[in-house]
Parts: sequence; C-alpha cells; structure tokens
Amino acid sequence: KDNRSRFWGLYKRVAEEHDEEFLERYNGDMDIVLIFSGLFSAVSTAFIVAMESNLSPDPNDTTHALLTQLVQIGLGNFTAAGSTPAAPASGWSPPTAIIRIQCIAYASLSFSLLAAFGAVLGKQW
Repeated sequence: KDNRSRFWGLYKRVAEEHDEEFLERYNGDMDIVLIFSGLFSAVSTAFIVAMESNLSPDPNDTTHALLTQLVQIGLGNFTAAGSTPAAPASGWSPPTAIIRIQCIAYASLSFSLLAAFGAVLGKQW
C-alpha cells in the first residue's frame, strides 16, 4: 500500500506541473488570439464602413435629374420634363464585384468575432 500511495503522490505532482505548463501556454495563446482578432475586427470594420457607400446610388445623380426636370418645366417644355419625377436611382443596382467583396468582408469580420468569442470562452473555462 505504501508503494501505491507514493506512485499516486508522484503522479499528482507530475500531472499538476504538466497542467500548469499547459494552462500557461494556452492562456498566453488565447491572449494573442484576442489581441489579433480585436485588431483585425477594427480594421475590417473600417473597410466595411468605407465600402458601404458603394452599395447605394450617388445622391448627386438624383439631384441632377430633378434639377434638369425643374429647368425643363421652368422653360415651359412640359413634354421633355415628363409627367412623373425623374428617378435615376430606380434602375441602379450595385456591381456584383462590390457585393462579393462586401460579403467576404462581413464573413471575415464574423469569423474574427467568433474567434474572439471562442478565446474568451476558453479563458473563462
């Protein structure tokens, strides 16, 4: 019985040393993941905000069309002005490449936030 208790005492000491090294190493790794994902999320968000204007029509085009229509009405040229207000944005749609780039940017932001969430859960566990 004495040999068994020494074995388990030695096993406990070695296991605790191994566990402490393991926890220190992975705790540091999770800190790095948190820092990297936070910085990457900030940069991704900046790019997403900058690209957001490409998904809507230029408001200057609408203003230009409406002013042109008002000038035509002011000159008395009702047939050129038309009976309905000009809406150049109604036929506008964003380019496919812009939509794809935005999808990739949102996906990368989502995965970055998911990685940060996983690291936080790992640190709390």
